[in-house]
Amino acid sequence: MTRTLLAVLMIAGAALLPAAHAVEIEGVKIDDKIVLSSGEPVLVLNGAGVRHKFVFLKIYIGSLYLAQKTHDRDAIFADPGPKRVSMHILSDEVTAADLISSMNHALAANLVPHELALIEKRLRDLNSMMSSINVINKGGVVHLDYIPGAGTRITINGEAKLTIPGEDFYRAMLHIWIGPKPVDGRLRDAMLGG
Repeated sequence: MTRTLLAVLMIAGAALLPAAHAVEIEGVKIDDKIVLSSGEPVLVLNGAGVRHKFVFLKIYIGSLYLAQKTHDRDAIFADPGPKRVSMHILSDEVTAADLISSMNHALAANLVPHELALIEKRLRDLNSMMSSINVINKGGVVHLDYIPGAGTRITINGEAKLTIPGEDFYRAMLHIWIGPKPVDGRLRDAMLGG
């Protein structure tokens, strides 16, 4: 009887412990839950996948965190709550120029000129900050967090670099990964939990 009770208690206790990692991709462990900052709700991993360039070159692992999992892209864009996009760098050297070019190309492909004009100055601020980084080495991590009331916080290798105001800016940035013409269609599907 005591053994049975002990086994039940152990199983119940294990069920209450959160998993440390949800998934491992390319040898990188991706957290299943995160908190952006004190007082913010726990975000869950919606999906993650590899950003490819020229089909065979693996650039980074992109992951999307939301308050609740969803496959509905429109619901993600409409949600005013906190979010995170993470990039775990897989390539030996990813230059800031590469990331800037990729982001700007995806934004131009997904937004109409009027929408781009609304974020132009803030996008220049992001590009300028990224240019100052120069290179992000393999194993580096970039987080783009949306914190309601504060804006888009960019963190590189654990160091907060810049916060850009406006929910509209983060919504525009989401188009890079989950817009109709994303940087990588397979990555979009993976981030949407497909």
